[in-house]
Amino acid sequence: MLMNPGISKVDFMKALDIGRPPNIVRLFPNSNALLVSGKFMDIAMLKKGKSMTIAANGRSYFIIRGALQAAQRANSVLIIEIAKSEGGRDAYCAINYWNMAKTVDSLCNELGITIPVAIHADHYAIKNKADLEKSKIEVPSMFDAGITSIAIDASHQPDAQNLLTNIGISPYVPRWAGLETEVGEIKGKSGLSTKEEALFLIQGLNAHDIFPNWIALNNGTTHGIEESSLGIQVELTAQIHEALTPYKVSGAQHGTSGNSSERLRAIANKTRTTKANVATALQMVAWGLAVNDYGNATIENNAFIKIKDEGVSEQLWDEMLTYATSKNLKLGDYKKLNLQFENKMLSQPKHIRERMADRVEEFIYHMLVSVFNAADTAPLAIEAILETGTYDPGPKSARIENPEDWTEEKILQKGAGMQGDKGPAGNFDD
Repeated sequence: MLMNPGISKVDFMKALDIGRPPNIVRLFPNSNALLVSGKFMDIAMLKKGKSMTIAANGRSYFIIRGALQAAQRANSVLIIEIAKSEGGRDAYCAINYWNMAKTVDSLCNELGITIPVAIHADHYAIKNKADLEKSKIEVPSMFDAGITSIAIDASHQPDAQNLLTNIGISPYVPRWAGLETEVGEIKGKSGLSTKEEALFLIQGLNAHDIFPNWIALNNGTTHGIEESSLGIQVELTAQIHEALTPYKVSGAQHGTSGNSSERLRAIANKTRTTKANVATALQMVAWGLAVNDYGNATIENNAFIKIKDEGVSEQLWDEMLTYATSKNLKLGDYKKLNLQFENKMLSQPKHIRERMADRVEEFIYHMLVSVFNAADTAPLAIEAILETGTYDPGPKSARIENPEDWTEEKILQKGAGMQGDKGPAGNFDD
């Protein structure tokens, strides 16, 4: 076992013994993969300061493999995640909530990965009461399958219902797990989150002894391939994070594709963001498409540019294009090719499979080291595991709010007076 700088084999084995949560120990009793609560990812970033790790969206085996190689090389902690639309019951990816941990664990053991990794269920959307009832069955099944961190996303609902939904699902999320909450759907310049909305959500959760590690905002970003001249609103984000200081909640940055490296460095330097989601860019990189500094695939004549001898084979790319055309897929819907073509990608010659993962590795390594300032955070997470002596470092905050001020009746009354703008209707899941 080749250890990274700052991590001794003795410390790693101790962390492996005490740092893996019960579901991971049960699933992988003989594993050498350090799969841990998302809480430790946040702790490591806060220890280093002005640092955020990548939450790499594992739409395919190749992205996960490349991400693990990059994080090991950067000596950084890593989050592997998938969103409900991508990896839920109606998924358009082969990687899903129920096989992601198994894929990561297998690759960690194969590659000799010794950095801590969290398995995150991103954008677990709960849009109504029917969804909430389903989630009470589905969320436990996801933790049974190895999830160690979750983002409860009820941001589609009015503020009061968002809060009540988070409270309603809380008993079904293990206390040791990393927890993310969201206010304001990710819709670009429309429906920007406000300080009042964020405080309402975090204060209400605090009153019910729920202490999120992260809050995601609509701070000007979009999901997908759109490059926005607006992008992340750094000052807005900083103001909201400052207002949340007493509750010790960090920021989760969604929609990083479409933002320049300069703007992403600013979000790390000037806000309390410790988690940055990267999704569409990694898909394009793995396939061998040309991408710019914004992580967006270059488009010419309403078509992506495939780089010869990069990513998938030219023959397979032609087949993917033919299929996309037959289904009338817009460029932004090429993500739906993942499930259809994962097995065909896995059946390519070894050198092509390796170059797909290697291209992802190079992209993520640059992000971790040169943009996110996440290098050498793996030892900090292991240090935190050893300091706490357990798989659960506990809540980040204590209860500040009075529960009597946050009954369901009072939440509905307060929510009725909120003036937040939810922006236009539509599908903004990923």
